[in-house]
Amino acid sequence: MTEELINTTFPIQGTGGFMNPEKILREIEIEEGMTVADFGCGAGYFALPLAKMVGTKGKIYAIDVLASALESITSKMKTEGVRNIKTSRADLEQEKGSKLEDSSIDLVMMANILFQSKNHSAILKEARRVLKDGGKLVIIDWIPIKSSSFGPDGRFRISQNEMQNKAVSLGFKFERGFEVDKYHYGLLFSK
Repeated sequence: MTEELINTTFPIQGTGGFMNPEKILREIEIEEGMTVADFGCGAGYFALPLAKMVGTKGKIYAIDVLASALESITSKMKTEGVRNIKTSRADLEQEKGSKLEDSSIDLVMMANILFQSKNHSAILKEARRVLKDGGKLVIIDWIPIKSSSFGPDGRFRISQNEMQNKAVSLGFKFERGFEVDKYHYGLLFSK
């Protein structure tokens, strides 16, 4: 991932027309006891609600390249009494970069990370490697627009069709798209 993009953060809040993680997770049918990998977890925007939804029998692997993001999750876990998240610093563009076992994960979550990478295929291949047969991949990313004062520069955004085609070409089965907010699209795939 480029350093220029890694150090850029964008507000994704649950009000005012931005992403609502609980609503999105209900849409993709998170179940108690699932094992989920949150690729590019950031400060835990999805990891913390996921941890509560999968319950004490479930497990969340929160993976990010930035140590500061993982420290933020650890702090929030203590505050909220969450104990089923394991944080890990990793480069998802590297082969076996997540450090997770093959076919060990029920769902991989990727929210707002692929626009930051020049190697989408490597990250998607890593997701496919760690997913169980029948496991799900969720991709949420920025809707491409030419000019915006909000979110990443348009030249870094990947269209929904391009992302769908890329995932399918790497062996994922497209299940459906889903509504996120006016700035993002959501895609659900299975292995």
